[in-house]
Amino acid sequence: MSDLNSEIKRRRTIAIISHPDAGKTTLTEKLLLYSGAIRSAGAVTGGKHRSTTSDWMSIEQERGISVSSSAMRVEYDECLLNILDTPGHQDFSEDTYRTLMAVDCAIMLLDAAKGVEEQTVKLFKVCRDRGIPIITFINKMDRPALSPFELMDNVEKVLGITAVPLTYPIGDGPGFRGVYERSTGTLHLFEKTEGNKYRAPVSTKGIHDPSFKSLIGEDAHAKFIEEIELVEAALPAFEHEAFLQEIITPVFFGSAITNFGIENFLQYLIDLTPPPQGMSSSQGLIEPDAKFFSGFVYKMQANMNKAHRDRISFFRIVSGVFERGMTAKHPRSGKEVKINYPFQIFGQDRDIIDIAYPGDVIGLSNPGTFLVGDVLTTGPDFTIPQFPRFAPEIFAKLYPASGSFSKSFRKGIEQLGEEGVVQIFSDAQHSPTPLIAAVGELQLQVFQARMASEYNEQVKLDRLPFTRMRWLGSEVKPSSPTLTFAFDDADREVILFKNDWEIGYHADKTEGLILLEKPPIA
Repeated sequence: MSDLNSEIKRRRTIAIISHPDAGKTTLTEKLLLYSGAIRSAGAVTGGKHRSTTSDWMSIEQERGISVSSSAMRVEYDECLLNILDTPGHQDFSEDTYRTLMAVDCAIMLLDAAKGVEEQTVKLFKVCRDRGIPIITFINKMDRPALSPFELMDNVEKVLGITAVPLTYPIGDGPGFRGVYERSTGTLHLFEKTEGNKYRAPVSTKGIHDPSFKSLIGEDAHAKFIEEIELVEAALPAFEHEAFLQEIITPVFFGSAITNFGIENFLQYLIDLTPPPQGMSSSQGLIEPDAKFFSGFVYKMQANMNKAHRDRISFFRIVSGVFERGMTAKHPRSGKEVKINYPFQIFGQDRDIIDIAYPGDVIGLSNPGTFLVGDVLTTGPDFTIPQFPRFAPEIFAKLYPASGSFSKSFRKGIEQLGEEGVVQIFSDAQHSPTPLIAAVGELQLQVFQARMASEYNEQVKLDRLPFTRMRWLGSEVKPSSPTLTFAFDDADREVILFKNDWEIGYHADKTEGLILLEKPPIA
């Protein structure tokens, strides 16, 4: 048990959340660089640049966007850090929400020129609902930015959480020189590197060092001293317990693209982030040091590696010790599962792993056994809270361009549906022509691109005139012959509507009708 406890204490499992284009994938890449996991950092922008570790899909590399969550495991300063990158685009919020079920802390990334944005607000609320403490990193200080006080005031007013800076920026835009570390009174001054691919050289000085005054100029130095004095006098002190209770968020400033402030941030990240926490379940709270092994699947991913073309289940370990070759119960099916090929995941790369502990995210080969939300356990059977599923707003019938409902066509639909790229439905007659649905247009574009590149299937979409869908929560159904009924992938009946007015009309007209925005809990 002592080995288990020591392994739990040295682990950290975090996600990075942000609005699109705040620099989330770049920050992930630079954390990997400074942890020593990679020697040089890739670029997020498309073209001839080296691709990033977390954005491994061709469509991500071409467009410079993240459309799927990924996992990276690195060792730094005797700690093992599991970093879960998430899609920033709102069309893939479901994937992000699932990933947040698997972490113990989140880094909230903000654009220094914009502050808190729409998608950030939504993800912050999810973290609050999950009880996840949040560390704030204000990025892109190498560009013209709002003042640090404006940014912190924005966080407090929009999100309702007290912002406490642990570092403070030295300038912004072309004049951004580095950060001031409040706890030590140390200036960290950085130099740019070629292509921003390598660690930025750093020098440390005191705030009253004559060379620092000479570097930024007498007026700028006087203004900076004044700001630091105001920070120390007016802002509250940082309290770690208040951070863990989500009362405050520690704030850091930097530039992920130029590597300024990243190493200092990584050091604090290890110190601030809590070790693996317990998981709420149908059997109560399952603590990491429980005597039995347990965990859950939070994500599916097909075709991560062209050499394998298989499905991987991303599995977060909740309690006990995992050992390769062990047998665990799969409560949903009631069967025993032998786990012979567990993987350590690093972007799209994988290596066999023999042992893992609470907080770790491992990959399990999935020949159709696992679904998102499934549990494995060597102790009591349990279930975990239902994973979020969003009602889609775009619907279409799906046809193979070749006219043949081939094995690869059916396989692509099954696997990408399991993964959550789109939602798959069948019509009321259960015909072979599937209905696909999405929250946003980008999901459909990604689905079509992956069907072509991964399954060699060109597909056609016949758009349908619906914008809303509801699950039936009662035996009572509307009797209107104009309504369209369908079934989801769990064979639960749904109704497709053209608009909110139509939903309200049938709800009012049909006594006893219950329409649900989320699937009914079995």
